[in-house]
Amino acid sequence: MKQPPLIWINLIFFITTFAGACILVPWRGITHGFDATEWSWFVILAFAAGLSITAGYHRLWSHKTYKAHPIIKVLYALGGALAFQNSVLHWASDHRVHHKHVDNNDKDPYSAQRGFWFSHIGWMLREYQPQRYGDYSNVRDLQQDAVVRWQHKHYLWLAAFMNIAVPLGLGWLHGDILSMLLLAGLLRLVVVHHCTFFINSLAHVWGKQPYTDRNSARDNGILALLTYGEGYHNFHHIFEHDYRNGIRWWHYDPTKWLIRGLAGCGLATDLRRVPQEKIDGARLQMQLKRTQKRLLDRHDTDELLAQLQQAYEDTKQHLCRYYGAKKQLLDARKQQLADTHLKPQVAELKRRFRQQQRQWQQLTANLGS
Repeated sequence: MKQPPLIWINLIFFITTFAGACILVPWRGITHGFDATEWSWFVILAFAAGLSITAGYHRLWSHKTYKAHPIIKVLYALGGALAFQNSVLHWASDHRVHHKHVDNNDKDPYSAQRGFWFSHIGWMLREYQPQRYGDYSNVRDLQQDAVVRWQHKHYLWLAAFMNIAVPLGLGWLHGDILSMLLLAGLLRLVVVHHCTFFINSLAHVWGKQPYTDRNSARDNGILALLTYGEGYHNFHHIFEHDYRNGIRWWHYDPTKWLIRGLAGCGLATDLRRVPQEKIDGARLQMQLKRTQKRLLDRHDTDELLAQLQQAYEDTKQHLCRYYGAKKQLLDARKQQLADTHLKPQVAELKRRFRQQQRQWQQLTANLGS
């Protein structure tokens, strides 16, 4: 099968930057060394670029999980130029197509079903879907955003300024231009690139699927450490309009913390969250499906499957009762109605639901062993 034409600009750029980071940075480190200030700026600029992609390009513009103040949008646009991953308009367009056609080899721009190399970087090296270039019909809403239009129009100049002028200026102030350019400029760029690319590649092959198996996305706490919280990818692909990726308090999701912090300062509003009832329901359904698969090789499958199904229905019923009563309580409080009779009812239903959850977890663990 004939391969599509190479995109030579991308190919040369990725080879040059990666080779430079692998050769020039160690050479400078061995012959001269890097000090704490240079490493500090490497970390600061890496987080500025990475969080601009995750909190800005991804959760704000691609999925509209919250609204941000224009000042924050400008900072995201500059940070996105620093990340050098194309304009907001182009990035969000690709990403929305990915979510709409995930794992479809013909339509998903970086389908993981075509292999690790393709989903990680190969999709950017050849003209696999040339008909989509410049087609922004799926991001017409973003074309109404003045910041998005400004960044798209001046993207190359902004990217050059952020990736060359900023590290150069920092190096001049620090007294070591070359070291700052190599560390806070070149190495930072390559690291942020490949950490972002891991979401398209590794996050679709390595990890668990606690919420859905209808696509290849995985949750991976280790990957979250490298991707500013984006590693909880299985959750994200089923609940893409939630501003969080890591929903537990212990989940490492600095993007979520940044958005919450901005909201606390009045710089972000309308943070969208998926109702916990839907999250618990998705987990419950996946636990049922996994346990059913494990029972297929057992001799007494029919009896155990019936037991499992009954426990599932009981747990689901407890879930609906608890969250239904909780909604009634919240509605009563919003309307400033008396809720004294609802509070103990909700507390009791919650206790029963948690007890049923524990029994369900024990049953699925025993049947799956």
